[in-house]
Amino acid sequence: MSATQRHPVAAWQAGALALVVGLTVIVPALVLRGAGEAAKHSSDLVRHTLEVDAQAQSLALHVRDTEAAALSLAAGVDTPRLRQRLAASRRQIGSAMTALQRLTEDNPEQQRRLGELQNQVSLRLGNMDALTRAGAASTRAEVDAAVRQFPVGDLIAQVIAEERGLLARRQQQYRQRASLTELTRWLAVAAQVLLLGAAAVYAVRQLRRRVGAERDAAQASAYAGLVLDTVREPIAVIDADFRLVLFNPAFAELYGLPPDAHGRRLAELEGDAWTDEETVRRLGDVLSRGREMWDYECGQTTADGVRRTMLINARRMPLGEQQGRAAMIAATDISTRRASENRIHELNRQLEGKIEQVSEVNRELEAFSYSVSHDLRAPLRHTAGFADKLQRHLGDAADEKSRHYLGVISTSAKRMSHLIDDLLVYSRLGRSALRLQSVDMQSLIQETRAMLDANLKLDQPERIVEWHIGRMPVVVGDENMLRQVWLNLLGNAVKYSAQRQPATIEASHAYDAEGNHLFTVRDNGAGFDMAYAGKLFGVFQRLHSATEFPGTGIGLATVRRVASRHGGRVWAEGRPGEGATFFLLLPASDQPHNGRLPS
Repeated sequence: MSATQRHPVAAWQAGALALVVGLTVIVPALVLRGAGEAAKHSSDLVRHTLEVDAQAQSLALHVRDTEAAALSLAAGVDTPRLRQRLAASRRQIGSAMTALQRLTEDNPEQQRRLGELQNQVSLRLGNMDALTRAGAASTRAEVDAAVRQFPVGDLIAQVIAEERGLLARRQQQYRQRASLTELTRWLAVAAQVLLLGAAAVYAVRQLRRRVGAERDAAQASAYAGLVLDTVREPIAVIDADFRLVLFNPAFAELYGLPPDAHGRRLAELEGDAWTDEETVRRLGDVLSRGREMWDYECGQTTADGVRRTMLINARRMPLGEQQGRAAMIAATDISTRRASENRIHELNRQLEGKIEQVSEVNRELEAFSYSVSHDLRAPLRHTAGFADKLQRHLGDAADEKSRHYLGVISTSAKRMSHLIDDLLVYSRLGRSALRLQSVDMQSLIQETRAMLDANLKLDQPERIVEWHIGRMPVVVGDENMLRQVWLNLLGNAVKYSAQRQPATIEASHAYDAEGNHLFTVRDNGAGFDMAYAGKLFGVFQRLHSATEFPGTGIGLATVRRVASRHGGRVWAEGRPGEGATFFLLLPASDQPHNGRLPS
């Protein structure tokens, strides 16, 4: 990984600094250089125009000097000095004409005028030469013709006027460029000041951020050190030579290290904790190859001489290239957990044995149930059948005592048969698997009530039972088992309120504080003494005699078994002669009730 990849923010800052330097120094310098070159070019053009103007003025001057010398000779004034002046003027005219042609090479219009001017000057100089040769013999007419025939003043004036027009435009351009240069200079200065100010603000901000970052880093380091010292898990950092770089008090306590043990090799610690070849090899892979060591279990003898089962985790730390390689080690003492697991395994083994014993008991119960349902029923049927036949055989010949004895035999056989049926139901409820489904308790209670009302019309048509059934929810449970619960609870309410006219039976539902279903069945029957409430739900436990209220004593035990299998419970409250109230608590189903009963 490159430095740019490691520090993207630093690379961005370096690029921004280079851009600021460019905008602050290089760009203004280039702009000023361009403006200076433009101003220099304008100045050169102005100088060039002035030079053309000077040469044109010089040409006009020398032409006039030549004319003056020639006219003086024509007037009879002939001196060597005058002759020298004439010759010098003729030479200066040629030099000036050559200079003008050179200076106006970039101006075709001026070149055209200079060509015409050169022609006129040549012809005029020819006339002046003729006057010079004639001397004093020249007539006034010849002199006048020589002066007027080939005029050059207008052409020279046109050349000068053109150049002065160029001069005015070029001076204006020069002033504009000079102003632009000055404006550019001030703008560059202002831009430099702004950029330098922005750079200064950014530098101050970065300095504040760096100071804040260093402060936060120091605070985070202090917090990390505090957390490391607080953690009870032994933690250490080692370098590539397996030397301790950092460790917390838990590590020092476990392996007997003094506070100044930094730089000590792991192999130098007390005991054989870090001399195991496999452990050393795995740590070497972590340091050299970047592999991670997760939940490596090994045995170590620590500073207190105790042999412990340790769980080692190690991972290489992402340090910089200049800091070398390092790895963080976390050691967890799982000796207690291993002992607990071994104990759990032993208990599981014992539990499996108990389960096998229970399974054997269940198999014996299955055999007993089969025997009860088949082998015991046959003698009962025989007893009841032959008692009935004997009664019909004796007919009217049987006395009162014989009929009583035969009635007791028949009634006992029927009671024994009912007892066997209830035992089988109770046994099946304890062994059969729950078939969980949504059960509408409203429908279940109405079905049970209808069945009880039908039985009353057949057996006790004179009885009046007033039912008060509240709104019931839909619960999750075994429908057949819950039907058995309502058959027993409502059947008991009908049975034990037989001496009340009318009998009043209430069934209601509510939610407790945890959202569980709480069903209540209340009657105005015989009631019971709360001192014997614990016997209500036991098998064959009865608080009233069979002659007073018939029954087998298994119904409420069946209710308790069903409630227990559904994760609930059942209990009762009552007073003798004031009726009883039975409570059935079932866990909340997955269907939300929102504190309201379903309609």
